[in-house]
Amino acid sequence: MNELTFLGAAGTVTGSKHLLRIGEHRVLIDCGLFQGRKELRLLNWEPFPVPPQSLDWVVLTHAHIDHIGYLPRLIRQGFAGRVLATPASRDLAQVLLRDAGKLQEEEARYHNKKKSSKHTPAEPLYTEEDGIAAAERIETLSYQQWKRLLPGLAVQYQRAGHILGSATVTFQVDDGATGRRIVFSGDIGRYDGLLQLPPEPIGEADYVIMESTYGGSLHSLDEVEDPPDPKPGYHYGPPRLQLEKAILGAIRRGGALLIPAFAVARTQTLLYLINELEKEGRIPALPIFLDSPMAIDATDIYRRHGYDLKPEIRRQLETGKTPLRPQRLEITRTPEQSRAINTQRGPLIILSASGMATGGRVLHHLLQRAEQPSTTILLSGFQVPGTRGWRLQQGEKSLRLFGQVISIHAAVETLTGLSAHGDQGDLMDWLQTSRRPPEQTFLVHGEPKASEQLRSHIDRTLGWPVVVPARGQSFPIRS
Repeated sequence: MNELTFLGAAGTVTGSKHLLRIGEHRVLIDCGLFQGRKELRLLNWEPFPVPPQSLDWVVLTHAHIDHIGYLPRLIRQGFAGRVLATPASRDLAQVLLRDAGKLQEEEARYHNKKKSSKHTPAEPLYTEEDGIAAAERIETLSYQQWKRLLPGLAVQYQRAGHILGSATVTFQVDDGATGRRIVFSGDIGRYDGLLQLPPEPIGEADYVIMESTYGGSLHSLDEVEDPPDPKPGYHYGPPRLQLEKAILGAIRRGGALLIPAFAVARTQTLLYLINELEKEGRIPALPIFLDSPMAIDATDIYRRHGYDLKPEIRRQLETGKTPLRPQRLEITRTPEQSRAINTQRGPLIILSASGMATGGRVLHHLLQRAEQPSTTILLSGFQVPGTRGWRLQQGEKSLRLFGQVISIHAAVETLTGLSAHGDQGDLMDWLQTSRRPPEQTFLVHGEPKASEQLRSHIDRTLGWPVVVPARGQSFPIRS
Protein backbone atom coordinates (compact mmCIF):
# COMPACT_ATOMS: atom_id res chain seq x y z
CA MET A 1 0.00 0.00 0.00
CA ASN A 2 1.19 3.50 -0.84
CA GLU A 3 0.17 6.21 1.60
CA LEU A 4 0.91 9.80 2.63
CA THR A 5 0.61 10.85 6.29
CA PHE A 6 0.98 14.37 7.65
CA LEU A 7 2.87 14.36 10.95
CA GLY A 8 3.66 18.07 11.22
CA ALA A 9 3.13 21.49 9.61
CA ALA A 10 -0.56 20.59 9.30
CA GLY A 11 -2.71 23.40 10.66
CA THR A 12 0.43 25.32 11.63
CA VAL A 13 3.60 26.69 10.02
CA THR A 14 6.13 24.66 12.01
CA GLY A 15 7.22 21.09 12.58
CA SER A 16 7.29 20.02 8.92
CA LYS A 17 7.15 16.22 8.71
CA HIS A 18 5.43 14.28 5.93
CA LEU A 19 5.57 10.49 5.83
CA LEU A 20 5.54 8.75 2.47
CA ARG A 21 4.91 5.01 2.63
CA ILE A 22 5.71 3.06 -0.50
CA GLY A 23 4.92 -0.60 0.05
CA GLU A 24 6.98 -1.70 3.04
CA HIS A 25 9.29 1.31 2.87
CA ARG A 26 8.95 4.65 4.64
CA VAL A 27 10.47 8.00 3.70
CA LEU A 28 10.11 11.10 5.86
CA ILE A 29 10.10 14.40 3.97
CA ASP A 30 11.50 17.03 6.31
CA CYS A 31 12.09 16.56 10.01
CA GLY A 32 11.25 19.89 11.56
CA LEU A 33 10.98 21.21 15.08
CA PHE A 34 7.69 22.60 16.34
CA GLN A 35 8.19 26.22 17.39
CA GLY A 36 6.11 29.06 18.82
CA ARG A 37 3.24 28.36 21.19
CA LYS A 38 3.87 26.12 24.20
CA GLU A 39 1.35 23.52 23.10
CA LEU A 40 3.27 23.17 19.83
CA ARG A 41 6.70 23.05 21.48
CA LEU A 42 5.52 20.27 23.78
CA LEU A 43 4.91 18.09 20.72
CA ASN A 44 8.69 17.88 20.28
CA TRP A 45 8.87 15.84 23.48
CA GLU A 46 6.27 13.27 22.50
CA PRO A 47 7.35 9.89 21.08
CA PHE A 48 7.62 9.94 17.30
CA PRO A 49 4.30 8.77 15.78
CA VAL A 50 5.90 5.82 13.97
CA PRO A 51 8.90 3.72 15.04
CA PRO A 52 11.98 5.73 13.96
CA GLN A 53 13.69 2.43 13.13
CA SER A 54 11.07 1.87 10.42
CA LEU A 55 12.20 4.90 8.40
CA ASP A 56 14.51 4.21 5.46
CA TRP A 57 15.28 7.84 4.53
CA VAL A 58 14.78 11.41 5.67
CA VAL A 59 14.72 13.75 2.66
CA LEU A 60 15.20 17.41 3.60
CA THR A 61 13.90 20.32 1.51
CA HIS A 62 16.00 23.05 3.16
CA ALA A 63 17.86 23.93 6.33
CA HIS A 64 15.44 26.02 8.39
CA ILE A 65 14.96 24.57 11.87
CA ASP A 66 11.22 24.03 11.35
CA HIS A 67 12.28 21.62 8.59
CA ILE A 68 15.43 20.00 10.01
CA GLY A 69 15.49 20.74 13.74
CA TYR A 70 13.93 17.45 14.91
CA LEU A 71 16.53 15.28 13.16
CA PRO A 72 18.86 14.90 16.19
CA ARG A 73 15.87 13.93 18.33
CA LEU A 74 14.75 11.38 15.74
CA ILE A 75 18.23 9.83 15.75
CA ARG A 76 18.18 9.76 19.56
CA GLN A 77 14.99 7.70 19.32
CA GLY A 78 16.60 5.11 17.08
CA PHE A 79 16.48 6.35 13.49
CA ALA A 80 19.32 4.57 11.68
CA GLY A 81 18.42 5.32 8.07
CA ARG A 82 19.98 7.76 5.62
CA VAL A 83 19.49 11.52 5.23
CA LEU A 84 19.50 13.55 2.01
CA ALA A 85 19.82 17.29 1.26
CA THR A 86 21.33 19.63 -1.32
CA PRO A 87 25.00 20.55 -0.77
CA ALA A 88 24.21 24.07 0.47
CA SER A 89 21.50 22.75 2.80
CA ARG A 90 23.97 20.25 4.24
CA ASP A 91 26.48 23.03 4.94
CA LEU A 92 23.82 25.21 6.57
CA ALA A 93 22.51 22.27 8.60
CA GLN A 94 25.98 21.76 10.06
CA VAL A 95 25.74 25.28 11.50
CA LEU A 96 22.07 25.34 12.46
CA LEU A 97 21.80 21.92 14.10
CA ARG A 98 24.91 22.53 16.18
CA ASP A 99 23.46 25.84 17.34
CA ALA A 100 20.03 24.35 18.01
CA GLY A 101 21.57 21.72 20.28
CA LYS A 102 23.59 24.37 22.07
CA LEU A 103 20.46 26.45 22.70
CA GLN A 104 18.65 23.37 24.04
CA GLU A 105 21.47 22.78 26.51
CA GLU A 106 21.53 26.45 27.56
CA GLU A 107 17.79 26.40 28.17
CA ALA A 108 18.07 23.27 30.31
CA ARG A 109 20.90 24.82 32.37
CA TYR A 110 18.83 27.96 32.88
CA HIS A 111 15.81 25.99 34.13
CA ASN A 112 18.00 23.94 36.47
CA LYS A 113 19.61 27.09 37.87
CA LYS A 114 16.25 28.80 38.39
CA LYS A 115 14.46 25.58 39.37
CA SER A 116 11.78 26.67 36.90
CA SER A 117 11.07 23.28 35.32
CA LYS A 118 8.69 20.62 36.59
CA HIS A 119 11.39 18.09 35.64
CA THR A 120 14.37 17.54 37.94
CA PRO A 121 16.79 17.86 36.39
CA ALA A 122 15.61 19.59 33.22
CA GLU A 123 17.07 17.85 30.16
CA PRO A 124 17.72 19.30 26.69
CA LEU A 125 15.70 17.95 23.80
CA TYR A 126 19.12 17.13 22.36
CA THR A 127 22.67 18.37 22.78
CA GLU A 128 25.13 20.32 20.67
CA GLU A 129 26.99 17.05 20.12
CA ASP A 130 23.75 15.43 18.91
CA GLY A 131 23.26 18.30 16.45
CA ILE A 132 26.78 17.92 15.06
CA ALA A 133 26.38 14.15 14.73
CA ALA A 134 23.02 14.50 12.96
CA ALA A 135 24.45 16.94 10.40
CA GLU A 136 27.29 14.54 9.67
CA ARG A 137 24.71 11.94 8.60
CA ILE A 138 23.52 14.09 5.69
CA GLU A 139 24.32 12.93 2.16
CA THR A 140 23.98 15.33 -0.76
CA LEU A 141 22.20 15.44 -4.10
CA SER A 142 22.58 18.36 -6.51
CA TYR A 143 19.69 19.98 -8.35
CA GLN A 144 18.29 18.21 -11.41
CA GLN A 145 19.93 14.86 -10.66
CA TRP A 146 17.90 11.72 -10.08
CA LYS A 147 18.79 9.34 -7.25
CA ARG A 148 17.23 5.94 -6.62
CA LEU A 149 16.49 5.74 -2.93
CA LEU A 150 14.75 2.37 -2.81
CA PRO A 151 13.44 -0.22 -5.23
CA GLY A 152 10.65 1.54 -7.11
CA LEU A 153 11.39 5.00 -5.71
CA ALA A 154 13.64 7.76 -7.11
CA VAL A 155 14.02 11.39 -6.09
CA GLN A 156 15.03 14.68 -7.72
CA TYR A 157 15.69 18.15 -6.29
CA GLN A 158 14.78 21.39 -8.09
CA ARG A 159 15.28 24.97 -6.91
CA ALA A 160 12.57 26.32 -4.62
CA GLY A 161 13.92 29.90 -4.50
CA HIS A 162 13.35 30.19 -0.73
CA ILE A 163 16.78 30.23 0.91
CA LEU A 164 20.22 28.99 -0.10
CA GLY A 165 20.00 25.32 -1.02
CA SER A 166 16.21 25.16 -0.77
CA ALA A 167 14.56 22.61 -3.01
CA THR A 168 11.31 21.15 -4.14
CA VAL A 169 11.31 17.36 -4.08
CA THR A 170 9.92 15.13 -6.82
CA PHE A 171 9.44 11.42 -6.12
CA GLN A 172 9.04 9.02 -9.00
CA VAL A 173 7.14 5.94 -7.85
CA ASP A 174 7.52 3.04 -10.26
CA ASP A 175 4.76 0.64 -9.34
CA GLY A 176 4.67 -2.15 -11.86
CA ALA A 177 3.66 -0.85 -15.28
CA THR A 178 2.65 2.59 -13.99
CA GLY A 179 4.63 5.47 -12.56
CA ARG A 180 3.38 8.16 -10.21
CA ARG A 181 4.97 11.50 -9.40
CA ILE A 182 4.63 13.12 -5.99
CA VAL A 183 5.98 16.66 -5.58
CA PHE A 184 6.70 18.36 -2.25
CA SER A 185 7.17 22.10 -2.41
CA GLY A 186 9.17 22.55 0.79
CA ASP A 187 8.98 26.32 1.14
CA ILE A 188 8.47 28.18 -2.13
CA GLY A 189 10.38 31.42 -2.59
CA ARG A 190 9.53 34.56 -4.47
CA TYR A 191 9.81 35.00 -8.21
CA ASP A 192 11.07 38.54 -7.53
CA GLY A 193 13.35 37.60 -4.62
CA LEU A 194 16.35 39.79 -3.85
CA LEU A 195 19.03 37.08 -3.60
CA GLN A 196 17.74 33.72 -4.75
CA LEU A 197 17.11 32.35 -8.21
CA PRO A 198 13.35 31.83 -8.72
CA PRO A 199 11.51 28.52 -8.18
CA GLU A 200 11.78 25.96 -10.96
CA PRO A 201 8.71 24.40 -12.64
CA ILE A 202 6.93 21.37 -11.25
CA GLY A 203 6.65 19.51 -14.54
CA GLU A 204 4.73 16.25 -14.23
CA ALA A 205 2.84 15.69 -10.96
CA ASP A 206 0.08 13.37 -9.79
CA TYR A 207 0.13 14.69 -6.23
CA VAL A 208 1.40 18.07 -5.00
CA ILE A 209 2.08 18.88 -1.35
CA MET A 210 2.42 22.67 -1.16
CA GLU A 211 3.13 25.12 1.64
CA SER A 212 0.63 27.89 2.33
CA THR A 213 2.40 30.23 4.76
CA TYR A 214 1.29 33.33 2.86
CA GLY A 215 -1.58 31.64 1.07
CA GLY A 216 -3.92 34.53 1.81
CA SER A 217 -1.49 37.42 1.33
CA LEU A 218 0.10 39.44 -1.44
CA HIS A 219 3.57 40.88 -0.76
CA SER A 220 2.95 43.54 -3.39
CA LEU A 221 0.54 45.25 -0.98
CA ASP A 222 3.48 45.82 1.37
CA GLU A 223 5.38 47.56 -1.40
CA VAL A 224 2.77 50.30 -1.75
CA GLU A 225 4.40 53.30 -0.07
CA ASP A 226 1.12 54.73 1.22
CA PRO A 227 -1.24 51.80 1.87
CA PRO A 228 -4.85 52.66 2.69
CA ASP A 229 -4.73 51.13 6.19
CA PRO A 230 -1.13 51.26 7.47
CA LYS A 231 -0.27 49.76 10.85
CA PRO A 232 1.55 52.06 13.27
CA GLY A 233 5.28 51.38 13.35
CA TYR A 234 5.28 49.40 10.10
CA HIS A 235 7.32 50.38 7.05
CA TYR A 236 5.89 50.00 3.56
CA GLY A 237 7.18 50.35 0.04
CA PRO A 238 10.01 48.57 -1.82
CA PRO A 239 12.28 46.80 0.73
CA ARG A 240 15.24 49.01 -0.12
CA LEU A 241 13.19 52.15 0.59
CA GLN A 242 11.79 50.70 3.82
CA LEU A 243 15.25 49.94 5.14
CA GLU A 244 16.55 53.35 4.10
CA LYS A 245 13.76 55.08 6.04
CA ALA A 246 14.35 52.91 9.11
CA ILE A 247 18.10 53.59 9.12
CA LEU A 248 17.69 57.33 8.62
CA GLY A 249 15.08 57.45 11.39
CA ALA A 250 17.44 55.62 13.76
CA ILE A 251 20.22 58.07 12.89
CA ARG A 252 17.91 60.97 13.84
CA ARG A 253 17.27 59.32 17.20
CA GLY A 254 21.02 59.04 17.68
CA GLY A 255 21.00 55.57 19.17
CA ALA A 256 21.42 51.98 18.09
CA LEU A 257 19.36 50.33 15.37
CA LEU A 258 18.93 46.84 16.81
CA ILE A 259 17.73 44.30 14.25
CA PRO A 260 16.79 40.83 15.48
CA ALA A 261 17.48 38.90 12.28
CA PHE A 262 17.17 35.28 11.27
CA ALA A 263 20.70 33.98 10.78
CA VAL A 264 19.91 32.38 7.42
CA ALA A 265 18.52 34.39 4.48
CA ARG A 266 17.26 37.44 6.39
CA THR A 267 20.68 38.52 7.66
CA GLN A 268 22.23 38.08 4.21
CA THR A 269 19.39 40.02 2.56
CA LEU A 270 19.80 42.90 5.02
CA LEU A 271 23.58 42.99 4.51
CA TYR A 272 23.02 43.07 0.74
CA LEU A 273 20.48 45.92 0.97
CA ILE A 274 22.62 47.98 3.35
CA ASN A 275 25.61 47.55 1.07
CA GLU A 276 23.54 48.68 -1.93
CA LEU A 277 22.20 51.72 -0.06
CA GLU A 278 25.73 52.70 0.93
CA LYS A 279 27.00 52.36 -2.65
CA GLU A 280 24.14 54.54 -3.89
CA GLY A 281 24.84 57.19 -1.25
CA ARG A 282 21.36 56.81 0.24
CA ILE A 283 22.68 56.22 3.76
CA PRO A 284 26.00 56.99 5.46
CA ALA A 285 28.37 54.12 6.20
CA LEU A 286 27.60 53.35 9.85
CA PRO A 287 29.37 50.92 12.16
CA ILE A 288 27.55 47.61 11.67
CA PHE A 289 28.06 44.75 14.10
CA LEU A 290 27.18 41.28 12.85
CA ASP A 291 26.79 39.67 16.26
CA SER A 292 25.72 36.09 15.67
CA PRO A 293 28.23 33.28 15.15
CA MET A 294 25.58 31.34 13.27
CA ALA A 295 24.82 34.27 10.94
CA ILE A 296 28.55 34.80 10.38
CA ASP A 297 29.00 31.17 9.37
CA ALA A 298 25.84 31.23 7.24
CA THR A 299 27.06 34.33 5.38
CA ASP A 300 30.32 32.54 4.56
CA ILE A 301 28.27 29.61 3.21
CA TYR A 302 26.28 32.02 1.03
CA ARG A 303 29.53 33.26 -0.46
CA ARG A 304 30.69 29.68 -1.20
CA HIS A 305 27.45 28.65 -2.90
CA GLY A 306 27.02 31.60 -5.25
CA TYR A 307 25.62 29.31 -7.96
CA ASP A 308 22.32 29.40 -6.07
CA LEU A 309 22.08 33.20 -6.16
CA LYS A 310 20.95 35.67 -8.80
CA PRO A 311 23.38 36.16 -11.71
CA GLU A 312 24.37 39.73 -10.78
CA ILE A 313 25.26 38.67 -7.22
CA ARG A 314 27.04 35.55 -8.43
CA ARG A 315 29.14 37.65 -10.84
CA GLN A 316 30.15 39.99 -8.03
CA LEU A 317 31.24 37.07 -5.89
CA GLU A 318 33.17 35.50 -8.77
CA THR A 319 35.07 38.75 -9.42
CA GLY A 320 36.11 39.18 -5.80
CA LYS A 321 33.56 41.82 -4.88
CA THR A 322 31.69 41.77 -1.58
CA PRO A 323 27.93 42.26 -2.13
CA LEU A 324 27.19 41.00 1.39
CA ARG A 325 29.72 43.21 3.20
CA PRO A 326 28.90 46.86 3.98
CA GLN A 327 31.84 49.23 4.35
CA ARG A 328 32.13 49.32 8.16
CA LEU A 329 30.96 45.80 8.95
CA GLU A 330 32.51 44.32 12.08
CA ILE A 331 32.33 40.59 12.78
CA THR A 332 31.87 39.87 16.49
CA ARG A 333 32.29 36.14 16.92
CA THR A 334 33.41 35.81 20.55
CA PRO A 335 31.37 36.63 23.68
CA GLU A 336 34.00 39.23 24.61
CA GLN A 337 33.59 40.98 21.26
CA SER A 338 29.83 40.89 21.70
CA ARG A 339 29.96 42.44 25.17
CA ALA A 340 32.26 45.18 23.87
CA ILE A 341 29.39 46.45 21.70
CA ASN A 342 27.73 47.64 24.92
CA THR A 343 30.30 50.43 25.14
CA GLN A 344 29.50 51.71 21.64
CA ARG A 345 27.25 54.71 21.25
CA GLY A 346 25.07 55.42 18.25
CA PRO A 347 24.25 55.81 15.62
CA LEU A 348 25.17 52.21 14.82
CA ILE A 349 23.52 49.03 13.59
CA ILE A 350 23.48 45.69 15.43
CA LEU A 351 22.38 42.60 13.49
CA SER A 352 21.89 39.73 15.89
CA ALA A 353 19.93 36.49 16.13
CA SER A 354 17.34 35.31 16.81
CA GLY A 355 14.83 36.89 14.48
CA MET A 356 11.90 36.55 16.92
CA ALA A 357 14.02 37.34 20.00
CA THR A 358 13.45 33.86 21.37
CA GLY A 359 17.12 33.38 22.30
CA GLY A 360 20.67 34.19 21.32
CA ARG A 361 22.77 37.31 21.73
CA VAL A 362 20.00 39.68 20.69
CA LEU A 363 18.50 39.21 24.16
CA HIS A 364 21.60 40.73 25.75
CA HIS A 365 21.36 43.72 23.42
CA LEU A 366 17.68 44.16 24.27
CA LEU A 367 18.61 44.07 27.95
CA GLN A 368 21.23 46.79 27.37
CA ARG A 369 19.33 49.06 25.01
CA ALA A 370 15.54 48.48 24.98
CA GLU A 371 14.99 50.91 27.86
CA GLN A 372 16.75 53.73 25.98
CA PRO A 373 14.41 56.05 23.98
CA SER A 374 17.20 56.61 21.45
CA THR A 375 17.17 52.92 20.47
CA THR A 376 15.24 51.61 17.49
CA ILE A 377 14.24 47.92 17.50
CA LEU A 378 13.59 46.90 13.91
CA LEU A 379 11.72 43.62 13.47
CA SER A 380 12.59 42.19 10.10
CA GLY A 381 10.24 39.27 9.61
CA PHE A 382 7.17 37.33 10.68
CA GLN A 383 6.84 37.02 14.45
CA VAL A 384 5.18 33.85 15.72
CA PRO A 385 2.46 34.66 18.28
CA GLY A 386 3.77 34.33 21.81
CA THR A 387 7.42 35.12 21.03
CA ARG A 388 9.17 38.18 22.45
CA GLY A 389 9.34 39.67 18.96
CA TRP A 390 5.59 39.30 18.61
CA ARG A 391 5.01 40.92 22.00
CA LEU A 392 7.20 43.85 21.00
CA GLN A 393 5.29 44.11 17.72
CA GLN A 394 1.99 44.15 19.64
CA GLY A 395 3.18 47.18 21.60
CA GLU A 396 3.83 45.57 24.99
CA LYS A 397 5.80 47.92 27.21
CA SER A 398 7.78 45.37 29.20
CA LEU A 399 9.69 42.15 28.59
CA ARG A 400 11.11 39.47 30.86
CA LEU A 401 14.78 38.84 30.05
CA PHE A 402 17.09 36.63 32.09
CA GLY A 403 14.70 36.62 35.02
CA GLN A 404 14.15 40.37 35.19
CA VAL A 405 11.45 42.62 33.76
CA ILE A 406 12.62 45.56 31.66
CA SER A 407 10.60 48.50 30.36
CA ILE A 408 10.45 49.15 26.63
CA HIS A 409 11.16 52.78 25.81
CA ALA A 410 12.81 52.09 22.44
CA ALA A 411 10.93 52.74 19.22
CA VAL A 412 9.68 49.43 17.79
CA GLU A 413 9.29 49.24 14.02
CA THR A 414 8.64 46.47 11.51
CA LEU A 415 9.87 45.90 7.98
CA THR A 416 7.31 44.35 5.65
CA GLY A 417 7.69 42.41 2.44
CA LEU A 418 11.10 40.87 3.20
CA SER A 419 9.80 37.35 3.58
CA ALA A 420 11.65 34.63 1.71
CA HIS A 421 8.29 32.86 1.33
CA GLY A 422 6.26 33.30 -1.82
CA ASP A 423 2.86 34.93 -1.46
CA GLN A 424 -0.44 33.71 -2.88
CA GLY A 425 0.55 34.89 -6.35
CA ASP A 426 3.91 33.10 -6.23
CA LEU A 427 2.31 29.91 -4.95
CA MET A 428 -0.32 29.97 -7.67
CA ASP A 429 2.32 30.67 -10.32
CA TRP A 430 4.37 27.71 -9.11
CA LEU A 431 1.37 25.39 -8.84
CA GLN A 432 0.37 26.13 -12.42
CA THR A 433 3.77 25.00 -13.71
CA SER A 434 2.36 21.49 -13.33
CA ARG A 435 1.88 20.22 -16.89
CA ARG A 436 -1.53 18.86 -15.95
CA PRO A 437 -3.89 19.20 -13.01
CA PRO A 438 -2.72 16.96 -10.15
CA GLU A 439 -5.14 14.33 -8.93
CA GLN A 440 -4.84 15.93 -5.49
CA THR A 441 -3.16 18.97 -4.00
CA PHE A 442 -2.50 19.14 -0.25
CA LEU A 443 -1.89 22.44 1.53
CA VAL A 444 0.44 22.36 4.52
CA HIS A 445 2.77 24.67 6.47
CA GLY A 446 0.20 27.41 7.05
CA GLU A 447 -2.06 28.76 9.74
CA PRO A 448 -5.67 27.61 9.19
CA LYS A 449 -6.87 30.94 7.80
CA ALA A 450 -4.06 31.21 5.23
CA SER A 451 -4.44 27.60 4.11
CA GLU A 452 -8.19 27.95 3.72
CA GLN A 453 -7.86 31.18 1.74
CA LEU A 454 -5.44 29.49 -0.66
CA ARG A 455 -7.62 26.38 -0.90
CA SER A 456 -10.62 28.51 -1.77
CA HIS A 457 -8.61 30.49 -4.35
CA ILE A 458 -7.37 27.32 -6.08
CA ASP A 459 -10.86 25.85 -6.11
CA ARG A 460 -12.37 29.06 -7.48
CA THR A 461 -9.76 29.81 -10.16
CA LEU A 462 -8.51 26.37 -11.22
CA GLY A 463 -11.16 23.94 -10.04
CA TRP A 464 -8.47 21.50 -8.87
CA PRO A 465 -9.19 19.18 -5.93
CA VAL A 466 -7.47 20.53 -2.80
CA VAL A 467 -7.30 19.23 0.77
CA VAL A 468 -6.01 20.93 3.91
CA PRO A 469 -4.98 17.90 5.99
CA ALA A 470 -5.02 17.65 9.76
CA ARG A 471 -2.01 16.45 11.71
CA GLY A 472 -1.96 12.66 11.74
CA GLN A 473 -4.28 12.34 8.75
CA SER A 474 -3.39 9.77 6.07
CA PHE A 475 -4.30 9.55 2.38
CA PRO A 476 -3.82 6.71 -0.10
CA ILE A 477 -1.54 7.21 -3.10
CA ARG A 478 -3.21 5.49 -6.02
CA SER A 479 -1.19 3.12 -8.18
